[in-house]
Amino acid sequence: MLVNDMMNSMTNSVKTTNGPDVGSASLEGESRRGGRGGRDGHCLPDADSTELTGLHARLLDRLGLAICGGELEIGSVVRIDQIQERYGVSRSVVREAVRVLASMGMVASRQRIGVQVLAATRWNLYDPQVIRWRLASPSRIAQLQSLTELRTAIEPEAARLAAHRATLAGASDLMGLAGKLWAAGQANDAEAFLVLDIEFHRLVLASSGNEMFAKLSTLVEAVLTGRTQYGLMPRQPHEQALQLHVDVASAIQRGNGDDAHAAMLGIMARTFEEMSSIWDQDLTD
Repeated sequence: MLVNDMMNSMTNSVKTTNGPDVGSASLEGESRRGGRGGRDGHCLPDADSTELTGLHARLLDRLGLAICGGELEIGSVVRIDQIQERYGVSRSVVREAVRVLASMGMVASRQRIGVQVLAATRWNLYDPQVIRWRLASPSRIAQLQSLTELRTAIEPEAARLAAHRATLAGASDLMGLAGKLWAAGQANDAEAFLVLDIEFHRLVLASSGNEMFAKLSTLVEAVLTGRTQYGLMPRQPHEQALQLHVDVASAIQRGNGDDAHAAMLGIMARTFEEMSSIWDQDLTD
C-alpha cells in the first residue's frame, strides 16, 4: 500500500485517508521539553541497541513503536519527506533512523518508492529494542509468551551447566542473591525484587560458561521487566518460587546439575502457571 500525499495538511492531529498516521509531530519541540511518555503512561524505551542519540533515537523509538503497534501496517510504504515533515526533523535524521530499522529487518528502502514496512518474520526478534517495542504494543502478551517459552528451553540447561562450570565466587554470589530475593519477596518490595531477580538469572546464564546463553540475559531482563511493568506479576512472590531460587543456587553451589536443572524448570513451570490464565484470555479476545 503506497501512502500518497500524507502530509497535505500538516497539523499536530493530522490524519491521512490514503495511508497510516505515523505519530505525533515535532520531535525537536518535544526534545526541548524533555521527551514524552510512551504507551500506557510508560516512558519510551531507551535506544541502547544502537548508538543513536537525541532526535535520531527519539525518531527511531517513535517509528519502531508505530510499526510494532500496527499503526504503520505491514506492507505499507511511506516516503522520507513525509516522515521528515511529520516529525519536524531533518532528512539526515530520518535516513539514519530508517537505516537502523533496516538493520533490524523491519523496513526496506525501495528506490523511487519509499520505505516499506516488512513482515514480522523478517525482523530481528532478538534485538533488545524490538523486544521492548513489542512489549509496548497491544500484542505484548504474545511477546511475553514467546519469551517465556524461550526461557524454558534455555535456562534449565544453563543452570545444569552452571553447576559444573560456575566459579566458587559466582556460586557464592548466587546464594547471596537467592537470600536477598527471599527477603525482598517477603517484604513485598517489588522494585528490589525485580532488580535482584534479573541479576540472579543473568548470573545463572553467565555461569553456564556458554557465551551464547550469556547473551540471552537481555531477553530475560525484558520479560521480567515487562511482566512487572504491565502488572502481570503476582502481588507478592509465592513462597515456592522463592524457595526454588534458593534450590537453584544451592544445587549450583553443590555441583549437582540435575537438581539445578529441576529447580530452574520448576521456576519456569510456576511462571507458566501464573501467566496461563492471561494467555488464555488473550487468545479469546
